[in-house]
Amino acid sequence: MAEITRQQLILALISAGANPRLSGVDLSALNLTRLNLEGASMRGANLQAATLREAIFRSVTIQYANLAVVQAVGTDFNGANLTGSNLSGANLQGSRLSMANLSNTNLSGANLLDATLSGANVEGIKFDETTTWPDGKTGSRAKPADYV
Repeated sequence: MAEITRQQLILALISAGANPRLSGVDLSALNLTRLNLEGASMRGANLQAATLREAIFRSVTIQYANLAVVQAVGTDFNGANLTGSNLSGANLQGSRLSMANLSNTNLSGANLLDATLSGANVEGIKFDETTTWPDGKTGSRAKPADYV
């Protein structure tokens, strides 16, 4: 379970101003729907099973973080650095991952249907046959580089 509540997080974000620091924080299973975390430092954070629906994660540094089974429908990750993060089983349907650094991320079982990956770094992405790509293809029927 998360170390803090949604209300505590909102108050912390308000007082932090630009580029809040949330590195290593446990936000697992927390509802972050429509929150603006633009520019946050979240390296190593635990967001497993969190709800990020329509949240703003533009230019967030979220390297080596646990985002397994997050619900991130319509989330804006434009320019985010997700290097080495675990996104296995994540629902990223309709999310914006343009210009994001997805190098060495784990997308096994992730749903990327209708997601935007233009300009993203997809080097070393791990995926499996249950990964759904933006055009609905699954697994090895497509390559991550087909969508950048």
